[in-house]
Amino acid sequence: MPPARKRTRTYDPAKIRAAVLAQFGNVRQGVHTLTEEQLARPARLGEWSVRELAAHLTMAVETVSRNLDRPEPGAKELALLDWPFATAARAGDIADGTRELARDNPDLDALYARVEQRITERLATAPDDRLLAARTGAMTLADYLVTRTVELVVHTDDLNRAAGADIPLDRQALAACTRLLADALAVKAPGASTEVRIPPYAVVQCVEGPRHTRGTPPNVVETDPLTWIRLATGRTEWKTALDEAKVSASGERADLGGLLPLMG
Repeated sequence: MPPARKRTRTYDPAKIRAAVLAQFGNVRQGVHTLTEEQLARPARLGEWSVRELAAHLTMAVETVSRNLDRPEPGAKELALLDWPFATAARAGDIADGTRELARDNPDLDALYARVEQRITERLATAPDDRLLAARTGAMTLADYLVTRTVELVVHTDDLNRAAGADIPLDRQALAACTRLLADALAVKAPGASTEVRIPPYAVVQCVEGPRHTRGTPPNVVETDPLTWIRLATGRTEWKTALDEAKVSASGERADLGGLLPLMG
């Protein structure tokens, strides 16, 4: 279980709802333009093809609709900042479900249209505090939708890199994804000796050691949002990002290599 955390960041539920719908719409339009050759390429995620990755992306929002259709659980089980650490155990089930979904839905346009219609209809009436029986643990709808920005942004980036696509990232979705993963680092490595900067979206302090009080922090890490997301989810290794000058790190406590990735 992750150690005790600092005050949890808050998110505007209306903006998060809009971000989830906007990013799913971006992906739907992008997938529509992919050729059969692009869909057949390896996704660089295990043995998945791009077609299977595209199918998997629909699962990120279809779980919202399915959970809203199920009975509401009796109590909240998972806080938002617990979620990044609770996902690895489901990797096998997710892989099997993805292959089955892609096999049963060869028409990706129809799959995306159906999933988009369902989530749009269900979000129109569902309250933010409605509990969802997510497989990682019961969460509020508002919190669960923040986790959907992570799923959508991470896999949109995967899709762009694997297929050579250029699907845009909604700014609010990218911001929420960056902030949640930055806060997860602060949970995993509590402290205030190192400042991690991910402009323009997040700054967090982490790692045990002397607390910084004024002036320039002695230990600083800075990178861009996409590089941070790739580091936090294991798409890029710390040393590779340093060697490619995608990350700047100064100070004896600025090596985050042993703390990453945060999500498998």
